[in-house]
Amino acid sequence: MAQPNLEQLLEAGVHFGHQTRRWNPKMRRFIFAERNGIHIIDLQKTLRQLELAQKLAREVILRGDNVLFVCTKRQLVNIVKSEAERCGAMYVTE
Repeated sequence: MAQPNLEQLLEAGVHFGHQTRRWNPKMRRFIFAERNGIHIIDLQKTLRQLELAQKLAREVILRGDNVLFVCTKRQLVNIVKSEAERCGAMYVTE
């Protein structure tokens, strides 16, 4: 799987977080700044975490273990379902 770069993450709007009044304090270390009441996510930290997640998923699959895709965000359900089916994995979208 190809790793996105910073420019692609910016174009996709990945850096836009939640409204500052609806944030999770556990995410403090990933917040880069605040703009107009929205948290801005640190994309360099995001890239490092994506790389780690990709490595862990690869290890799980190479061991022959199962992966469960979980997605409850309406905008992403079709993508997650399609990708899970493509690789023969289980998924939950509700």
